[in-house]
Amino acid sequence: MKSSLKFYLVIIGSILFNLIFWNEKLALNAVLFDVFAVASLFFLYPGGLKSQLVKWLLATHLVTVFTVLFHNTVLSKIAFSSTLLLLAVFTQYTHRSAWYAAASVLMNYVLSPASLISHISTFKADKLTLRSTTQKLRILVIPLLLLAVFLWIYGAANKVFFSITNELGLLLDRYFARIIDWVSWARIGFFLLGLLVTTGLLWKSSVLYFAERDNRQENDLTRTRHDLSVWQRSSWFDLLSILMGKFATGMLALRNEQTTGVISLLFLNLLLLFINGIDIVYVWFGFEDRSRLNLSAYVHEGTGMLIFSIIAAIIVLLFFFRGNLNFYQKNKWLRYGAYAWLIQNTVLVISVVCRDYYYIERLGLAYKRIGVLFFLGLVLCGLVTVFIKIHQRKTAYFLLRINAWCVIVMMVAGSCIHWDEEIARYNLSRKESIKVDVKFLLTLSDKTLPLLQNNKELLGATNAGDSKDQLNLSPLELFEYRKAEFLKNQAQFSWLSWNRADAVTMRRLNLQNTVQKVSKKIEAGPFNSSTRGRQAGNPGETSDIFSLRSAVVLPVWPHGFMEGY
Repeated sequence: MKSSLKFYLVIIGSILFNLIFWNEKLALNAVLFDVFAVASLFFLYPGGLKSQLVKWLLATHLVTVFTVLFHNTVLSKIAFSSTLLLLAVFTQYTHRSAWYAAASVLMNYVLSPASLISHISTFKADKLTLRSTTQKLRILVIPLLLLAVFLWIYGAANKVFFSITNELGLLLDRYFARIIDWVSWARIGFFLLGLLVTTGLLWKSSVLYFAERDNRQENDLTRTRHDLSVWQRSSWFDLLSILMGKFATGMLALRNEQTTGVISLLFLNLLLLFINGIDIVYVWFGFEDRSRLNLSAYVHEGTGMLIFSIIAAIIVLLFFFRGNLNFYQKNKWLRYGAYAWLIQNTVLVISVVCRDYYYIERLGLAYKRIGVLFFLGLVLCGLVTVFIKIHQRKTAYFLLRINAWCVIVMMVAGSCIHWDEEIARYNLSRKESIKVDVKFLLTLSDKTLPLLQNNKELLGATNAGDSKDQLNLSPLELFEYRKAEFLKNQAQFSWLSWNRADAVTMRRLNLQNTVQKVSKKIEAGPFNSSTRGRQAGNPGETSDIFSLRSAVVLPVWPHGFMEGY
């Protein structure tokens, strides 16, 4: 019974997907589909609501729903889709790690379509037999013939009735014509895409491999005694034998490995101490004296290598603290060396933040410069979790699980800001002190169009139009082209594509256009009450004033919001 209900919900979801997303952008329609998907999930798998992780995921997912409707950025859509998929598998399966849950998502989309087809083939034959269908159709033959005959008779006898039936026939004709237009290969393919999306969300696979693997993992390390013959056949032994030779074998192998780790961390700490000293002197406090350097090369090359070194440091520590060395009684200096190196790598992170800050201060905001800050935030989370792993003897599974949730939290938090708008606002506000990259600003999302329109003199400047884009347009021409394309696209969308970012952009562009028209009329000639009231043949000024006023108070709903789909 529940399997049949699940099948019907999948079909309803596929039709809903086709109706609300076809030729639309992900916006208000995403909220409607999300309500259906989440409600169906909790109805089909009510036990999922008992999990604290599911409740936490539901809260973060609702944040992304708001950001899609409010900001409608690419990041908000990625966060929305990711949290919805994770919410689905955490509701269906018992998971703790987002990594294993992601594998279950993939498994759902690979296996669930086959399960859906298998379910269709198990329908009872007597419900779909040709004989039963033809018998029901034969019963309708005579009533339909009688209806057609008397419709013709009554129509010939009564012109009003004939007119009504004729209008009804034309209405049905247009309706079926729309159905024929709807059934195109592109629309069928889109329906199949909706079927795949909905099936992967609602149809739980019978294979529990990744959920079982997830639940077998441990957060805490336990000391294990290895069979020497088995250990000597492992890949770890081969690696240690290459690096340490005979010191990797025998009863003293663990002590030798600990000694190797202490010496390695001592050398690495001394080297990193020297690097951090240079950065503190020349980056933290003496960067102004180094302004003659190529700032772009200094930041990009240096930042990339420093981030790589931090990741390599984490990998080295994970190697030394992977197993029984955590329980070695004389590993005190190894731990101290690891803690010192983690602290020094944190100082290195601060140095990279300083480099990125100087880059932003002198050249403005950009995607990569913001991305570096997000990545450094994740690196700090990694360093903290490595410290916890070493101090509390945690497993690599714990480390990966916690850091995966850090990635999700950072992604959801990042989706709460419209970065394109912030980049454009910051760079344009500092146009007197930095060289604004106009070409880069023109690649940002449509939300930045009002900001660019307020700075059209910058677009038309000679230094901004030295070279043209791929469309052979100058920056000012490209801006006008983008603005026209945005207004044209918004007119084609229905209320299903409504989002606040586009609505506010539309309102501001229309307001700015009206203000410019009124300003031009004021500059062109006298604008006073005596001439305005008596010129019956030239009411343009008065109408523009009312247009300006209405532009201020117009709601932010798009064109055609209340029209039917």
